[in-house]
Amino acid sequence: MSRDIRLAQVMAGAEHGGAESFYDRLVAAFTGVEGVAQRAYTRDYPGRTAYLETAGVDLAHFRFGGRLDLLDHWRYRRALRAQQPDVVLTWMNRASILTPPGDYRLACRLGHYYDLKYYRHADFWIGNTRGICEHLVRGGMPATRVEYIANFIDERPCLPASRASLDLPDGVPLLVAAGRLHRNKGFDVLLAALARIPEAVLCIAGTGPEEDALREQCRELGLDSRVRFLGWRDDVSSLILAADLFVCSSRHEGLGNIVLEAWYRECPIVAAESQGPLELIEDGSSGVLTAVDDAAALADGIRQVLADPQAARRMAEAGAARYRDEFSQPVILGRYTELFRQLAAERSG
Repeated sequence: MSRDIRLAQVMAGAEHGGAESFYDRLVAAFTGVEGVAQRAYTRDYPGRTAYLETAGVDLAHFRFGGRLDLLDHWRYRRALRAQQPDVVLTWMNRASILTPPGDYRLACRLGHYYDLKYYRHADFWIGNTRGICEHLVRGGMPATRVEYIANFIDERPCLPASRASLDLPDGVPLLVAAGRLHRNKGFDVLLAALARIPEAVLCIAGTGPEEDALREQCRELGLDSRVRFLGWRDDVSSLILAADLFVCSSRHEGLGNIVLEAWYRECPIVAAESQGPLELIEDGSSGVLTAVDDAAALADGIRQVLADPQAARRMAEAGAARYRDEFSQPVILGRYTELFRQLAAERSG
C-alpha cells in the first residue's frame, strides 16, 4: 500500500484578506482528504490558529519577517526539511520568496497579477483565474506547468443578518459591498454611484487605508445616513443573505471571491468589469457588468437590477448553478487533490 502524500501549505500573508481566507478553507478541507498528510505553515494570528486547530490541522507558526529576520527564515526551512514533503504549495509573494527549491515539488499559487520574479524558482504554478494563468505563460512559465484552479467559498449554512442589527428601516433597498478599503476596490466610485440612488442604503464590510477618505467622501456627498461602515466582518455571508443586491466596484480584482460568495448565496450582483468579474460574469445572465471607474454606469446597473426583481432572481439562480458546477468545494478540492497526486508521483518517479 502506498504511503500518504506529504503536503506543506505555506501562507506568510496578512491576518485578513481574500487569499488568506481561501488558504484557511483549503487547508481545513484537506484534513478530510484520504491519502494526504498535511502540515500548514503560517503566522500565528489568533483567528486563523483557532479556525485551523478546530479543523484538526497540524500547524507550524513562524514570523515570516523581512530579509533580516534570518533566524526565523532558518527555523522555517529547517522545519520544512524535517517534514520531508512531497509537495509544497506557497501562497503569494513572501511565502514563495522564502521557500527555496528542494527535494519536493514546489508549486506557487497566485491570486493576482504579481511580479513573476518571485516565482520563477518553482516547479509548477496555479492561477485562480484563466487571466492569471495567461499572465504566467506570457511571463515565461511553461504552459504545461501552469494550471487554472479557482476558489470555493465558505459553504457553511448561516442566517441573514437582521436589518435591525444594521440600523435599517423596513422596505429600503439594501446594497452590500465587501473588501479591503483600498483604491483598487473602487469604493469611492460606489459612493458616487449611491449618491444617484437616493432610495438605497449601502453597507460596506472591510477595513483598510482608504477608510478616512471614504468617510470624508460620504460627508461631502451627504451620504452619512445611508452608508454603514461595518469594519472587518466574519459574517459577510449573512450580510449577503440580507442584501437586495451585492456590488463589486473594483478597479482591479483577481478572481473576485466575493462574486462566488454572492452566487452561492443566490444574491444578484452588479460588478465593474475588472479582471476577475469580467471573466466570471456573463452580463445580463449571471449578473450585470458595468464600465470600470464609471459611477453613472454603476448607478444605472444597480437601478436596473432593483427595478426588475424577476430578472434579478433569474440572474441569482444562474449564478448559483454556475457555482455548483464549477466552483463548489468538492469540485475545487478534487482538482487540487489530483494535482498534488500528479506532482508527488513526479517526485517519486
